Amino acid sequence: MDDPSEDRADAMFHALADRTRRDILRRVLAGEHSVSALATSYDMSFAAVQKHVAVLERAGLLTKRRRGREQLASGDVEAVRSVSSMLTELEHLWRGRIDRIDTFLEEH
Repeated sequence: MDDPSEDRADAMFHALADRTRRDILRRVLAGEHSVSALATSYDMSFAAVQKHVAVLERAGLLTKRRRGREQLASGDVEAVRSVSSMLTELEHLWRGRIDRIDTFLEEH
């Protein structure tokens, strides 16, 4: 049952399951940040922030580029839109099920 799109969804939701990673993503969606600048915003080691950034990067939610010795991170708006689209699809599925349950209960 290997489905690359499902594997990507798993990676995205895993990345978004952590509060620090969600905060990092918000910051890099607002504008490009160096990883070292991001690290100053958190009460954790630079290496720990680098790991969070790497999880977001593997999930495709941000990209990094080099500028000299700095690594600059940017959020991928299209990837975030795809997460939103997945959640909307799930919401429609569940709303349909709830509507069918309501109809069933009204009829019985």
